[in-house]
Amino acid sequence: MVFAAGTPSFTALTSSLDEAIEAHRHYVAVREGRIARLKRQLLDADTANLSFFRWNGEIYKEYKAYICDSAIHYLRVNLDWAERYGQRNAALETRLELAHLMASAGMYEEAAELLRQTDKASLPTHLMPDYYNCYHKLYTELGFYTLDDSFKKHYQALATHYDDSLMQVLLPSSPLYLERRETREAAAGHPDEALSINDTRLAHAKPNTPEYALVTYQRSLLYRRLGNREEEKRYLALSALTDIRLSITDHASLWNLAELLYEEGDMEHAYRYIRFSWDETNRYNARSRSLQTAGILSLIDLTYQAMREKQNDRLRLYLWLISALIVLLVVAVGFIYRQMQRLSAARNKLEHANEQLQLSNNIKEEYVGRFMNLCSVYINRLDTYRRMVNKKISAGQMEELLKMVRSREVLDTGLKELYDNFDTAFLHLFPDFVDKFNDLLQPEERIVLRKGELLNTELRIFALIRLGIDDSSQIAEFLRYSVNTIYNYRAKVKNKARISREDFEIRLMQIR
Repeated sequence: MVFAAGTPSFTALTSSLDEAIEAHRHYVAVREGRIARLKRQLLDADTANLSFFRWNGEIYKEYKAYICDSAIHYLRVNLDWAERYGQRNAALETRLELAHLMASAGMYEEAAELLRQTDKASLPTHLMPDYYNCYHKLYTELGFYTLDDSFKKHYQALATHYDDSLMQVLLPSSPLYLERRETREAAAGHPDEALSINDTRLAHAKPNTPEYALVTYQRSLLYRRLGNREEEKRYLALSALTDIRLSITDHASLWNLAELLYEEGDMEHAYRYIRFSWDETNRYNARSRSLQTAGILSLIDLTYQAMREKQNDRLRLYLWLISALIVLLVVAVGFIYRQMQRLSAARNKLEHANEQLQLSNNIKEEYVGRFMNLCSVYINRLDTYRRMVNKKISAGQMEELLKMVRSREVLDTGLKELYDNFDTAFLHLFPDFVDKFNDLLQPEERIVLRKGELLNTELRIFALIRLGIDDSSQIAEFLRYSVNTIYNYRAKVKNKARISREDFEIRLMQIR
């Protein structure tokens, strides 16, 4: 295609991505600096003057793809200002902008209410595309996230209706018109035609702009339909690189790229990208994005386990090589009696070390950490550990080495981080879960958490059920319990309920 030859190779792009992730705090500081300057301008603006509205709007634009809550706040301020000072067109435009942002962020009721407050008949012509686009966005999101098939079809039909209306009022040369045409052609099974439209859009998108990040991401989706995995990865990398350099935290490119790399076995990059994307999504702080990322937790877990297994294989290889060198050294000087004694002692220590290594291998299957460890840091530690082991074995410091082998500090830290991150993410979605869950129990059986504890084991089991993970074997695997233990926990809690056992999980799933 037209732009394939002009873009860097995927290998070069991954190197650039790694560098951008390392430097992401610099990019964040650049955006924060712009925001700080705009806020100083806002402080000097007269609240009754139009400049106040404009400075607020500029701050909103900076927050729009950066921190969702703040973007909504500044739009609300502008909406209040426009209504207070009778700026009708400004109020209409701001209301539509706010509705679109809320629909994108998963605030569907709020977005729908704003649109209901908007009188279509009173809209000026230039705002009609925004009006239809808001409704199209709202029903597209609802259709995507609803689990009920009948509602899904209903919402999809409404989204199509408003998309048709939108296309009728857009100029054929407008960016949104081209974007919608591209999406329609792809959905109709015409990816080549869609790619041709994307060629036009990409030719007009300047590199290192939000538009470029969006167009390259949408181009990757077209290559996925065409089965061209290499081009899909390349344009995902271009989009993700642009997102990071612009400090855009509302993105999907890096998620998708990490998933592809995981499937290809590139665990180091997959984990690094997943971890970074998780942090960026939490910074953006939109309800819908949190729901989207809940499904990726299992991928993070699998990636982390694969990384640990690979690293443990390397460690075993290094230890075997070091042990072999010791044996060769002892054999070389084995003809002297004193050296024979040392050989015997070394062999005893080696047998002990092998026993400890076997014990560690047996335990490993139970305590492999789930996720949220910095794999790049671990690899550096592994290399340092290898050199230290070599040094200590050469120095005969086997007791110190055995103490290090027995240490469970890494495992405990990993598990605590896994569960802390799970608890934090879950309570972000369901902040009142503990209180509402206790409301389902008899007063004397309410669960009381220890100081500093977010969730305990019982609450964590039912938190997983609330997320839709109902299979006890999956819960047992995640929480590192036996299936029988999970069954016992579930039965024990249900016996404490103030409602029937049959209604308990129904009421649990209704917790918001």
